[in-house]
Amino acid sequence: MNVSEHTAKNLTITSWVWTQPAKNSSQSTPSTNFPKAKKTFDLLHPVRQWLDSVDVNSPEMAHRLCQLIPAQCPFEREIKLFGRTLFHIPPMCKLNPLYEEVVALRFRALCYLADECGEDISAYC
Repeated sequence: MNVSEHTAKNLTITSWVWTQPAKNSSQSTPSTNFPKAKKTFDLLHPVRQWLDSVDVNSPEMAHRLCQLIPAQCPFEREIKLFGRTLFHIPPMCKLNPLYEEVVALRFRALCYLADECGEDISAYC
């Protein structure tokens, strides 16, 4: 007997199909079969909401945001010695819990300058 014959002989359909436990079918509902989502406490949620609600409505504010928020992570480095790379320091900006919101704010400022003001934004890229 080879492996495929042994597997086919011992494999049953119940291992492929999920069946509801036979506890008490009158009390069980379909929603109780799945684990409930845990509610997590997010301390930074108000700050995230505030950053997402910032409306870029003046060119001065848009220019200031584009100058303050860098286009690339300033912490990423390659340490070289005699032309050979010793090690690479990865970008630490993605460890920032507000990274996505800050980048989105910079993007909104760039879009405001390009679309509403008609300015050239190549200096910020």
